[in-house]
Amino acid sequence: MKTKIQPKYYPEAKVSCASCGNEWTTGSTVPEIRTEVCSNCHPFYTGQQARILDREGQVDRFYKRLQVRQDIVAEKKAASESKTSPERAIAEFKLSAKAVSALAKAGINTAGDVLTKLEGGEKALLEVEGFGRKSLIDLKKQLRQMGYQLPSAAEEIEV
Repeated sequence: MKTKIQPKYYPEAKVSCASCGNEWTTGSTVPEIRTEVCSNCHPFYTGQQARILDREGQVDRFYKRLQVRQDIVAEKKAASESKTSPERAIAEFKLSAKAVSALAKAGINTAGDVLTKLEGGEKALLEVEGFGRKSLIDLKKQLRQMGYQLPSAAEEIEV
């Protein structure tokens, strides 16, 4: 082994904490050590988890990003719920004016009314005067595209 390659060892190296001012001695290869946080003032060791060491506002930036994320998720959820709302007007569906007026005359004005009527099968809607097979197909297609769950009776095709 080569001689004189080992660093000088200081058995009485002085360690000082910049946060709380605590000082102690230890063995090291440098005569003086300065730390930012020690076991006397670190929240993990002291049990003060509420006291977080915030360097350059990182914690605040994290909470802001978290809040923005939660707002986006809430907006998406509200948008999807309003999209499949049973109170949605039939006029918002891309149907012909004749079909919309025929449904309005029969007292069917919302998506909830249509779904209720479809529980009796396709025949229940086809009985509405002025509402035909093509309008029914277009209506069911629009309901599916907007995320509505059609009743099982409406899935059966009647000839």
